[in-house]
Amino acid sequence: MKILQLCHKPPLPSIDGGCISMNNITEGLLKNKCKVKILTISTVKHPFKEELLPKNYLQRTAIEGVFVDTQLNIVDAFSNLVTSDSYNISRFFSPDFDTLLIKTLKNNSFDVIHLESLFMTPYVHTLRKYSSAKVILRSHNLEYMIWERLARKTINPAKKIYLNILSKQLKNYETSVLNSIDGIAAISMDDRLKYEKLGCEKPMKTIPFGIDIKKYHHKEKKVDTENIKFFHLGSMDWKPNLEAVTWLIEEIWPALTQQHNTISLQLAGRKMPSWILEHNNSNNITNHSEVDSASDFISSNDIMIVPLISAGGMRVKIIEGMALGKTIISTKIGAEGINYKDGENILIANTIDEFKQVVNMLIKHPQMIQAIGKNAREFVSNYYNNKIITSNLLEFYKSV
Repeated sequence: MKILQLCHKPPLPSIDGGCISMNNITEGLLKNKCKVKILTISTVKHPFKEELLPKNYLQRTAIEGVFVDTQLNIVDAFSNLVTSDSYNISRFFSPDFDTLLIKTLKNNSFDVIHLESLFMTPYVHTLRKYSSAKVILRSHNLEYMIWERLARKTINPAKKIYLNILSKQLKNYETSVLNSIDGIAAISMDDRLKYEKLGCEKPMKTIPFGIDIKKYHHKEKKVDTENIKFFHLGSMDWKPNLEAVTWLIEEIWPALTQQHNTISLQLAGRKMPSWILEHNNSNNITNHSEVDSASDFISSNDIMIVPLISAGGMRVKIIEGMALGKTIISTKIGAEGINYKDGENILIANTIDEFKQVVNMLIKHPQMIQAIGKNAREFVSNYYNNKIITSNLLEFYKSV
């Protein structure tokens, strides 16, 4: 099967969950002897650097990239408010990328064109004009819900109005674009059900984030119950992460350390703002900023905290943390899309009091830390196996 994978950012280097998810799709398809061609948008935030990619990867994917300036432009953003277009989406359209896409479609035939996220749907018109391939949207999340949740939590009246407008525009766009594609590979059952509520009648299948468990080398780490290391890992240039860490530092963590003054919080991630860096070495908080290896950082600590209050889709870092045998404390929104069992392979806390209760329980019964971590690894090994997930994706391609 010949597949054209269109990406809104380069899958490699895999510097965040979205990149990891896209690359795992690529690797899974290649292992199933599919011929994969990748066209990717290159941005300031996610540059395409061909010279840094493995030669074998370049040969197998024939990847090409085009720079698109997706940075916020105030004039364009205001103009889109007036015209009711979704600026979040339109800024990913580029005549240069469109030209490369047309050239690729004229010179090659494909069975499936796989769109990585809603941000690649502005090119559907070109795809229909120059190709007869099936067009499948790989939905990482429902974008409008992220902004809707951010608006709900925002106190500033002007910002709340603006975020509500963005959310409405995105919802209208997501609803309208459903008619232009042939199928949706939703990253979670939750997202699939939300598409159905939007009135989507196109074929859909749940294709979650998959992992190769063999790549996640887990060694049981003895937890020092006198100095438990809690940690958060996530890029701070994604608004839901920044919002979550703000809540963690300003409200959750002070409440926890008031009761347990020997526990520590390890923070890591790209684009740490200065005000977060200022918390380094205060109240038992250590800020590592961007780390060379996410897996090493996760392995070196004890309990992952995911206090997301506005997001969608599936959190890749939770799946990776589980694969490395870590106990994870998350909000319900943070764990959305994962078929977890609270108290067995994850711990759910939605309020400050609930976070305190969960942490108190783990400190009182430290054997639970390793037990839940062990269950978590077994859970993702059974249900998020990339080999099985890729087979399901290929079956979906054929059925559409």
